[in-house]
Amino acid sequence: MKDCTIYKTVDIIGKKWSLCILLELYKGEQKQKRFNELKTRLQDVTPKTLSLRLKELEEQGFVRKVVDNSSVPIKCEYSLTESGEEFLNIIQNIKKWGLKWKFENDECENSNCKLCQL
Repeated sequence: MKDCTIYKTVDIIGKKWSLCILLELYKGEQKQKRFNELKTRLQDVTPKTLSLRLKELEEQGFVRKVVDNSSVPIKCEYSLTESGEEFLNIIQNIKKWGLKWKFENDECENSNCKLCQL
């Protein structure tokens, strides 16, 4: 079962904070976000966990990290890759399904996650 595509995918995205990180990178007009901005938006995540999840998502091709070492302190910005953006389309479809069949959630009627304020 370890070679099953579904199991592999769930192993990547099923880790705590992974989906929240991807959603935060997707939301808003700004395509790139810095570590501290993500940390502020995800108030309960520890810096160590955020760093670990970002590294894992980068290794799996969901997130791109751009390092600007031309200034001090060094500036790192994170954004979604094409694969990460395509994955968010799947999450939006899961959200639509949940709203249609399972959950009544007045705060979550907006099917466009980019505009969602969570």
